[in-house]
Amino acid sequence: MIDPFGRSITYLRVSVTDRCDFRCVYCMAEDMTFLPKSDLLSLEELERLAGVFVGLGVRKLRLTGGEPLVRRGVMALINRLGLRLGHGLDELTLTTNGSQLGRFAEELVAAGVRRINVSVDTLDADKFAAITRWGRLPQVLDGVMAAKAAGLKVKINTVALKDVNEGEFDAMLAWCGQHGFDLCLIETMPLGEIDGDRLEQYLPLSVVRTRLARNWTLRPTDYATGGPARYFDVAETGTRLGFITPLTHNFCEGCNRVRLTCTGTLYMCLGQNDAADLRAVLRSSDDDAVLRDAIVAAIARKPKGHDFVIDREHNRPALARHMSVTGG
Repeated sequence: MIDPFGRSITYLRVSVTDRCDFRCVYCMAEDMTFLPKSDLLSLEELERLAGVFVGLGVRKLRLTGGEPLVRRGVMALINRLGLRLGHGLDELTLTTNGSQLGRFAEELVAAGVRRINVSVDTLDADKFAAITRWGRLPQVLDGVMAAKAAGLKVKINTVALKDVNEGEFDAMLAWCGQHGFDLCLIETMPLGEIDGDRLEQYLPLSVVRTRLARNWTLRPTDYATGGPARYFDVAETGTRLGFITPLTHNFCEGCNRVRLTCTGTLYMCLGQNDAADLRAVLRSSDDDAVLRDAIVAAIARKPKGHDFVIDREHNRPALARHMSVTGG
């Protein structure tokens, strides 16, 4: 699949649920209204759609949410998708908040998952509870260590929040180095209504990188995982540090991905509203050729990039939908 700007689309992020057992302050309001379960695609429908995408050239599948591991029966889906590894699919992975990893780490490895991203924004238990509202840091860290013990390659994702965790990145980098984890820092994105002020949360990663370079030797690398992060080798730890910067330096020129929601809506760009309703197509016909045509037509509308801005004049969300709906 080639989009109008010559980019090859090889990466699909699939949200299996909009529900989450956390309520992170930068992601959603505490009193969230989730989709009716009847609106969600079945696991079998998600598998069928994913299979069509793989047939069209997608080589990497990432399962997201919400929190993907809270969806009932999700391991059945992961196991079935794992059967496609080596048969068109190169990698199956997921992004998780870590709360369920203690239960599922070994099963994920058995299904063919080799690498996961875990969201951990602080190593301070009280601050973690404040950021996630409902999360408990010891449970998450136990899950991370269970993943490590099971043989999963772990990358820690940390959203940079001004005046919240900006003094912790040196300690986070050292902790990741101790355990052999890569670390990826992420700028907060203007998606969905939340309870706070996004401008008060926003911390440019250009500032963070300058600060970290005072204490760490950061060497540019061409390492890439297929996602938007730009990576540096950390000489002192032997691990990598990535930066995802949708605001200070967007990553649109090399975009190779699209996002499928748990309702079957395909978003060609995280930061634009244009979308394709694949659920209607899926349920109207058993012929995968019809689905393929709908997907190819949607890719032909993929925009050049997003329009994320956070400043005094743009302190409302760029888009009304939450990240948990789009696929985190």
